[in-house]
Amino acid sequence: MNTLVAVAIAPFGVGDELAPYVAEAIRIIRDSGLPHRTTSMFTEIEGEWDDVMAVVRDATFVLANQGIRTEVILKADVRPGHTDTLNRKIAAVEELLA
Repeated sequence: MNTLVAVAIAPFGVGDELAPYVAEAIRIIRDSGLPHRTTSMFTEIEGEWDDVMAVVRDATFVLANQGIRTEVILKADVRPGHTDTLNRKIAAVEELLA
């Protein structure tokens, strides 16, 4: 079933600069081949539920397996019968604003 998630994966206790750790998690997401978009606070990933959750798990454990306490914030939109919601949701709002 098609799922769109917004996920933030962040380490704790590693100092003030988190970008190198966040980049490790995002590399897993990008390498997954699933449609995704990264913004300053979240990365959105779209695909089948099991595929998306496997990527979230792998991106989380790339830090946790290093002994790093890792926080995950996740919001999911499961919408049967729809695809490309990563882009279509934004396009619908942009059309209304035009």
